[in-house]
Amino acid sequence: MNDKRKSGASVPKTTKSKYQPSANSSRMTYILGGLAILVVAALVIGGIFWSQRDKGSADDSALSANATMIAGPGTAPTIDLFEDPLCPICGQFEKQYGQQINAAITGNKIRVRFHTLDFLNQKSASGDYSVRAAGALTCVAAEGNTDVYLKFHSALFSNQPQEGGSSDLTNADLARIAGEQGASPATTKCIADGAKVGEAGDKATASFEELQKVLGDQAGTPTVLHNGEAVDISNTNWLNDIIGSDNS
Repeated sequence: MNDKRKSGASVPKTTKSKYQPSANSSRMTYILGGLAILVVAALVIGGIFWSQRDKGSADDSALSANATMIAGPGTAPTIDLFEDPLCPICGQFEKQYGQQINAAITGNKIRVRFHTLDFLNQKSASGDYSVRAAGALTCVAAEGNTDVYLKFHSALFSNQPQEGGSSDLTNADLARIAGEQGASPATTKCIADGAKVGEAGDKATASFEELQKVLGDQAGTPTVLHNGEAVDISNTNWLNDIIGSDNS
């Protein structure tokens, strides 16, 4: 597993504050700053800043092949969303933008390739929560019901365990939550059995490699890519800007 993986969102150059987890997870630096989230004034969320010398190009076909789920029409502008299910800033991102993204998908205004990363496994109580949650999302995606996937994706962050906490969600918990969002019995069994965990782990590794092509050692979560470039998500109108620019 790549030791350069980072969780968090960076901000404009003028903001230098960083949150560094415990020493045994120093590879995961949360870069905070910019815009205060509504109910947590001290917590801010921004876009990923990257060095031009590290910037490259992700492989569009690989982004499609390794997405956990692709939701929205092919004719709409496409974004790639990279998250780790245990990443607390991804949870804040979901609270701020999740409903807006889901509405844009169901309104046929945006196409989202969801990428579920798993580099925070070691910060979960079970030691493998991120990849098991990714496996659960992969099971739900295989059902082919966009509405159920979006509901389950949101529910995962609503029930998000604490990074470094004493407990997380079991496969049975994940299956139950998926069932509550409308997943079929076959899908909940897939989750309970951990049937897609291996596949999800492979996709997580491949997706992170594509993200590194763009951001180098600044790769982290949450990240949104559009046309192969990182989006400044400290701009609260970023989604509408993408929809408007691609439809103008």
